[in-house]
Amino acid sequence: MEIYLDANATTPVLPQARAAAMAVMADAYGNPSSIHGSGLKARALLDEARAAARQVLDLPSGQLLFTSGATEGIQTAVLSALSALRQRRDAGDSTALQLLYGATEHKAVPEALQHWNTVLGLHLPIQAIPVDSDGRHDLDWLHAQAPSAGLVCTMAANNETGVVSDLDGIAAVMRASPALWLVDGVQALGKLALKAMERGIDYAPFSGHKLYAPKGVGMLYVREGAPFTPLLAGGGQEGALRAGTENMAGIAALGAVLRALQDGSTFASPATLADHRQRLESALRDAFGPVVFNAPAALCLPTTLNFAVPGLESKLLLDLFDAAGLRVSGGSACSASKAQPSYVLQAMGLPAWQAAAAVRMSFGAADSSAMIDEACQRIRACGAALRTHCLVEAPEDTAHGAAPLLTRFVVDGACCYLLADAASQRCVVVDPLPELVERLAQWLRCRGFTLAAVLDTHSHGDHASSAAELWAAVPAALQAAGAVDALGWPQGATQIDLGAYRLSRLALPGHTKDSTAYLLHQGAQLQLALVGDTVLPGALGRSDFAQSAPLAYADSLRLLEATVGPQTLLLPGHDYDNHFACTLAVESAAQPLLSGVLQGQLDAAAFAAAKARLEQDMAPTAYQTMACGARVDAAAPAACVELPLARAQALQQAGSAALLVDVREPYEQQLGSARGLEGGDLAQAVPLSGLLNALPQWLALANDTPVVFYCRSGNRSAQAARALRRLGHPQAFSLAGGLALWPERDTASA
Repeated sequence: MEIYLDANATTPVLPQARAAAMAVMADAYGNPSSIHGSGLKARALLDEARAAARQVLDLPSGQLLFTSGATEGIQTAVLSALSALRQRRDAGDSTALQLLYGATEHKAVPEALQHWNTVLGLHLPIQAIPVDSDGRHDLDWLHAQAPSAGLVCTMAANNETGVVSDLDGIAAVMRASPALWLVDGVQALGKLALKAMERGIDYAPFSGHKLYAPKGVGMLYVREGAPFTPLLAGGGQEGALRAGTENMAGIAALGAVLRALQDGSTFASPATLADHRQRLESALRDAFGPVVFNAPAALCLPTTLNFAVPGLESKLLLDLFDAAGLRVSGGSACSASKAQPSYVLQAMGLPAWQAAAAVRMSFGAADSSAMIDEACQRIRACGAALRTHCLVEAPEDTAHGAAPLLTRFVVDGACCYLLADAASQRCVVVDPLPELVERLAQWLRCRGFTLAAVLDTHSHGDHASSAAELWAAVPAALQAAGAVDALGWPQGATQIDLGAYRLSRLALPGHTKDSTAYLLHQGAQLQLALVGDTVLPGALGRSDFAQSAPLAYADSLRLLEATVGPQTLLLPGHDYDNHFACTLAVESAAQPLLSGVLQGQLDAAAFAAAKARLEQDMAPTAYQTMACGARVDAAAPAACVELPLARAQALQQAGSAALLVDVREPYEQQLGSARGLEGGDLAQAVPLSGLLNALPQWLALANDTPVVFYCRSGNRSAQAARALRRLGHPQAFSLAGGLALWPERDTASA
């Protein structure tokens, strides 16, 4: 059973609202503009819904028209206000005006301002009203700017943080301003008394799907006497204010929700909502310890929590919660698919890590106390999963999951590797990244492994090595003593021992003069090579630094082939396309230039000249893309690896010999799985961060053995499938849509 905690994005439809919509579609389907009986019945329903809205919003006067939602309402209000400003200008009013909006406003508002300002040819300056660290508007700034404003746009409550605006303070400023005032009332409906008439608000849009009505219906309040220009002209519906046949099913459903607000028995009281919020806050603190809440509870809607956990990125938390059946979001749902920090938290001046790591948890006024209890139980289970797998501080007696030999971390395409031998409890970090210092230190503290070395494969140009910071963050008892060279290699050592494994190094100058590969051996057998930027998947490597030596670079490639051979897995220092690993055999088949070098058909000088010509004509990223595209399976569209749900179910039900691989992280796997996918001899759990450990095993499979990867959404599993295909196994697939589409999904407490 899923627990839905993303009510600020949308809500389920209230049972009464569903019934009202179905009744309209089944029985009262008339057009409210028709004058026959069916039309009059529909008109009566329309009038009843509008009357309920006026009562709930306390709007005895002014226009209240039904729209398709808040975006249409915002567009209509902005068009109306700016059309009035245009008319004033056309009449000879040369007053210089500006357009103001809250810096934390929903993107629909500034985008509408930009659009209509351009379309109407006004070209007025647009400014964002600053907010303080609590997310409230700077009233002193607004007081200074409002006299020269033509339109001021603020929101009643913020959709990301839940911060309630000081509408009385803004209203006091606006009384001395000639500007029109638009207040986004989307998050206020059913939660706050907007007092639009008392405060002098000119326009207020609302959205039904934020309060248990269906999507596609909303309202717009227009103060009596405020300028108005229809966004839609046509048949004269809504008193000629909004053309188009009314969405009667949606309006009837919204009317049912508004009547439920009036009856006082459907939705929880403010005191109950505050109690629900406090219980969720306590569960978050129990689960994650030093949780940081990004806005003060006293200034927020009781239904919204926006928080960050130090050291944990928002994507990790979203995957974790989703595995537990908890539906939350990162910042605003409208931009959640973009890997960007929250502009709302940035405007509040919060630290960069908080803006990037923010998670929003929002519940509805119709959610039961039992649902909140279940949510709290699952939140605490999420914390336990992270403690088990050493992502947060844990008591000393905590049982931890097994440490894999190799873990890969990626930050903006740069790769960091953790090599760990569970038997000897010794480990090495290769190419440490500043963003990972605390996470790696936490891993070491939690497991008690000895840090044998922190190595770099070369002198980095895009970031400073964080080796010193990592050593400083690790307790002295967990450090291997000894002097090291500039890349972190123990002075005088020929190898680094890791129990059954050992690490040696191979100088490969070319990218930089100190470029080095690290070779991992188990006994006499070479397992893999960490090659930094000497070879990148789909490209020859990088030689874009001043100290690069193209002639030596070509020699390095031949030395690498002679040392590791054509089939050894090579792990890059950068991996912008999520290839994970490559081999000289795969790369030489894809790149004639590389093949010519390795086969001795190009000498070092010819190689350098050819590579220089290529790099003169295109940027390094474009070069890598073109080289990668030389192999069809490397640049093939996602559909080539995606296995439709129906086909995956057929394989599973038929007892196929397909190998099923869960590539979610261990903390996700601990919390939930898909029934029918997790068991049996032909199922494995190999997290994407540990994919490199299993690649040799899968490459040894018969070519006709299907390997089907799955994850939460299909994104990570597609990366795994493409990586395996590129390395030579043709039957690698990704479960399309991931576990989100798989039926009968279990959770930790279901």
